[in-house]
Amino acid sequence: MKDLKPLFSDTFNAERPIVMAGPCSAENEEQVLSTARELAEAGIKVFRAGVWKPRTKPGGFEGIGSPALEWMIKVQEQTGMMAATEVANSRHTTEALAAGIEVLWIGARTSANPFAMQEIADVLSALPSQKLDRLTVLVKNPVNPDLELWIGALQRIYNAGVRRLGAIHRGFSSYGKHIYRNPPQWRIPIELKRRYPHLPLLCDPSHIGGKREMVATLCQQALDMNFEGFIVESHCNPDCALSDKDQQVTPEVLSFILGNLVCRSETSSTENLSMLRQRIDSIDDELLEILARRMAVCREVGQYKREHGMPVVQAGRYNDLMQRRVDMASDLGMGSDFVRSVLAAIHEESVRQQLEICSE
Repeated sequence: MKDLKPLFSDTFNAERPIVMAGPCSAENEEQVLSTARELAEAGIKVFRAGVWKPRTKPGGFEGIGSPALEWMIKVQEQTGMMAATEVANSRHTTEALAAGIEVLWIGARTSANPFAMQEIADVLSALPSQKLDRLTVLVKNPVNPDLELWIGALQRIYNAGVRRLGAIHRGFSSYGKHIYRNPPQWRIPIELKRRYPHLPLLCDPSHIGGKREMVATLCQQALDMNFEGFIVESHCNPDCALSDKDQQVTPEVLSFILGNLVCRSETSSTENLSMLRQRIDSIDDELLEILARRMAVCREVGQYKREHGMPVVQAGRYNDLMQRRVDMASDLGMGSDFVRSVLAAIHEESVRQQLEICSE
């Protein structure tokens, strides 16, 4: 994938970072046009909105569907922005292209399905060369952390003749409570960029964080790791949004966020250091989540001990576990004194929480 073209048309003056923004869902014409006008005033050049919305469970707002494509075209006509929407199958693709949409993205559920990806690719490969040349297609990472599956999805679109091709990192689904809605696992998009340095890579901070308060930090992290830009969910009235309201920001807030980002030089000697620090930050987040799960189990243990009249501290077991863990850590290249101090602190917190339960 070395012969890729700029993500958007050759006349599109996309400054770094590239920013695509708009509501999670196209809910009604007024909401779409109002949000688009505000974003256009903020300098955003690509308007995104979901026309078809895949929901995890039935009963949620699943989008307006094809009629909303008319609103997207009005955005292009009235603001001069390019309009982008998600497609999940061949029908979506055909209808979006017929309406005049020239920027498509493929979501995480679809990119995980090679059959669906090939159906979309087949539609694209049948396009006239002139229309195919104007088309931009962005592929989100699959829901599961599988780099090869992501690459396979990108290759199918590339093999269909699309050269304005890019990837979107939206994090990976996981079970249980986490700091992020979709933990980023930054090492995976970094590896994608290492293998395909010419492939534009955008970050989706809205879906990674799941909370509007996290958008700014995630945007900066992505810039520090040399992402080309972002696709951000922005709504004229986020609290009333019909889908994903907690992770959407107003156009005004988005403008403030973008205005405070620090764009570092690609030739800066500290670029690799920043990337390494971001990896450390990501691992630290994972450590906190693991510790939280461990303490939850400890509280269950405390409840059991309380119900069965058992002492909280059992020195014999603690000593055996400590020595076993220290030996394991030594095999992994860590100092025994360091590991003892960490395990002692974890044990102390476990005892504290169990004592609280037993004293209730």
